[in-house]
Amino acid sequence: MANDIAAAEIRGEVLNNSGVGGVCMMSNTWREEQHSSFINFISTFLRANSFRLNFVAIAPDFIFNCGGSSVAFIFVTKWDENNVSTIFGRIQKLRMQFGHLYIVVTLTTNDQNDSFVRSYFKFQMELGKPTFIPVRDIEMGFEKIVKIAHSFGVCKRQDAKTKLKSERKQTVQGMDYFLKVVTSIPGIDSHDANALNQAIGSIEDIAKQSKEYILENTDLSAEKADVIFKFFRDPKFYLGPKIN
Repeated sequence: MANDIAAAEIRGEVLNNSGVGGVCMMSNTWREEQHSSFINFISTFLRANSFRLNFVAIAPDFIFNCGGSSVAFIFVTKWDENNVSTIFGRIQKLRMQFGHLYIVVTLTTNDQNDSFVRSYFKFQMELGKPTFIPVRDIEMGFEKIVKIAHSFGVCKRQDAKTKLKSERKQTVQGMDYFLKVVTSIPGIDSHDANALNQAIGSIEDIAKQSKEYILENTDLSAEKADVIFKFFRDPKFYLGPKIN
């Protein structure tokens, strides 16, 4: 038992480099079918990898929520060739319910491995839908599960960062365009443009406002407010050359 916990802590240090954690939901039914020593191993392993463990009534054996991504797992800890129909029937049902479903199967002997391969093709499983992961022991099987959950979380976080960078870039580009347009108005500098942006908003919003409104909501002078008002309404004014 002590060795199992130590192994979980060591493996946890390796897996936790990404800094991504989350929640692991374990099926109440699956927990009741396993030995307490293995449940203790799982609990310690998850804690070492920044996962919180909850026991709930769910159809898969595990559902991991990591970095905003959800992944479901069926964990067959003991392959029983006399119960193959039940195993694959459950897989067929759950793969229609979950976008990300993985099947971890513990195969400790060559005979079990051969039986699994025959059953896989007998039930006409489509390659990768869902993905099967054969392992030699249950500890390694759960380690694989946590690695997969981590990878989904890391990818999700990277996607979020990429999206955020793209949004920031668009914001910067939009502000550059705003400054170019507004500072093209005679007598309006970058300070005035920023004041208009903060107080009123977009170029379209500025164009709709009266000079009185501009005066009341910014620190611009009456002369500048009048220039802005005319710029968006008098074609001769905004089509004329800018005098620097």
